[in-house]
Amino acid sequence: MRILITGGAGFIGSNFVHYMLDKYPDDEFVVLDKLTYAGRMENLQDVMDKITFIKGDICNREDVKKAEDCDIIFNLAAETHVDRSIIDAGVFVRTDVLGTYTLLEYARKHDVEKYIQISTDEVYGSIEKGSFKEDDILNPSSPYSASKAGADLLVRAYYKTYGLPVLITRSSNNFGPYQYPEKLIPALILNALHDKPLPIYGKGKNVRDWIYVLDNCEGLDFVFQKGETGEIYNIGAENEKTNIEIANLILKELNKSKNLIKFVEDRKGHDFRYSLDCGKIKKLGWNPRYKFEDSLRETIRWYVENEGWWRDR
Repeated sequence: MRILITGGAGFIGSNFVHYMLDKYPDDEFVVLDKLTYAGRMENLQDVMDKITFIKGDICNREDVKKAEDCDIIFNLAAETHVDRSIIDAGVFVRTDVLGTYTLLEYARKHDVEKYIQISTDEVYGSIEKGSFKEDDILNPSSPYSASKAGADLLVRAYYKTYGLPVLITRSSNNFGPYQYPEKLIPALILNALHDKPLPIYGKGKNVRDWIYVLDNCEGLDFVFQKGETGEIYNIGAENEKTNIEIANLILKELNKSKNLIKFVEDRKGHDFRYSLDCGKIKKLGWNPRYKFEDSLRETIRWYVENEGWWRDR
């Protein structure tokens, strides 16, 4: 089986490439990545002899054609940082929507067996109580989440119009090795290591459900193997934490003072709480395996031991 993984040099993508190579050593893997600021060849350096790597843009049909005939597509390529989307929404619309369209056209013309779109819980918007289910109305708040919602709708349209065998996953906030330092957990870790202020939006009460990246990778595999064509699957770990809780846990682990916490002006359109109902994927047999506290400790250790990876970023 020939499997295309777009965005495979990024955070979730590179972890997923490693996971899939370990799980399916007899399959053939093609990684397509533009190598923007968040994607690095170093993330794949130990497996380059096991994959076919293409430096390319999912928006460019000629780049996508270089993947040749693939049986399966996992689309993890995306612009994902909310703050950047507020500054320049056009980049997100291009990559997340136009790029998805380009991949869907490739999939349609090459009769792929499955197309898996990796999305986010942010497409649902904020929820004060309860948890979002897959058939809830999309209500994105940022240009980033709106671009991902647009991509999801396009994927669904290709299923309904062309019968393309698609699946969509929507995961909660991922954390773990290889995550670009602009994201909350690595940003707080690195600032704490250097005794710099830890910037926290508003009063730090915004809530996110955190999932260790390897749990998400296994969830993607479960959906790929057991999911029903045309369906959407939420992937979360029920680790709801406020941003201030995350900061305090990191400071405690690194034996740093809470005085490093600095509250800053809140983000525009900042969603208060994300929460996913994951009953649907659990019926497939998936459950998160990694405990949050252990995974956070392991993530902190990884950044401490891999200074060469983040020093110049």
